[in-house]
Amino acid sequence: MGFFLETLIGGLMAGMLYSLIALGFVLIFKASGVFNFAQGAMVLFAALAMARFSEWAPGWTGSDSKLLANLIGFVLAMACMVALAWVIERFVLGKLVNQEGITLLMATLGITYFLDGFGQTVFGSDIYKIDIGMPKDPLFLFESTFQGGVLVGQEDLFAAVIAAALVALLAAFFQYTATGRALRAVADDHQAAQSIGIPLNRIWVIVWSVAGFSALVAGVIWGSKLGVQFSLSQVALKALPVVILGGLTSVPGAIIGGLLIGVGEKLSEVYIGPMLGGGIEIWFAYVMALGFLLVRPQGLFGEKIIDRV
Repeated sequence: MGFFLETLIGGLMAGMLYSLIALGFVLIFKASGVFNFAQGAMVLFAALAMARFSEWAPGWTGSDSKLLANLIGFVLAMACMVALAWVIERFVLGKLVNQEGITLLMATLGITYFLDGFGQTVFGSDIYKIDIGMPKDPLFLFESTFQGGVLVGQEDLFAAVIAAALVALLAAFFQYTATGRALRAVADDHQAAQSIGIPLNRIWVIVWSVAGFSALVAGVIWGSKLGVQFSLSQVALKALPVVILGGLTSVPGAIIGGLLIGVGEKLSEVYIGPMLGGGIEIWFAYVMALGFLLVRPQGLFGEKIIDRV
């Protein structure tokens, strides 16, 4: 039972990080109807900006304070993501209003390749380190209940708490603020939202900025765990099964889907993996998502769309 709990907790913590990335997909899709394939590239770009700015900051300020360097790096990286949101709205989405979904999808693919190349041109293509001071030592919980206790990584625990707090904050922003309601109105009908005075251009900049903030936090967390490298953009691919499972239009679905995928990956790798030669963690999420597409295409919490013809 102790080992099962250890695996379960590990899956829940990984699932919160998946949910954080999936939230970027959901926010943009809800506000603009665009499936943003560039979310993974945004995670990499934001992490590169944070790593390099925090590395350069001591030379600019003359201070060796790690906290100050990380703060400067985070603020400048966030400024880059806001500027990116404005550029995307001004030169990409603003030109494609009311176009077919496949056109918008291809536009986000173009943004993906642009960010991959531009980020590495500006910030470099080496492996960089982000050190935000998260503890690395493991914790042993329930030692009095289970022999040897339940091993939990402090770094994973801190990352999961940060991700959970941000997910809750963004969910509340989307649900209870005037801007969040405007985002939902734009998602339902662009033209109707414009007709009642909602500025479509400003809303798109806001939602891409929020998705950029989500990508930045995810990039910082994953970058501190794995290092900032090109493969970081592939982590976002794990969020695709999450949004399929939870539903492309549901913020709670992104949370629940991430937790289910995280737990399912860990438990299947530990208990089924030895019988199949291992490696289940790599493909389990996609098989699970495929099963849901066959049974419930809109996901657990997604909206069923009926078109009358």
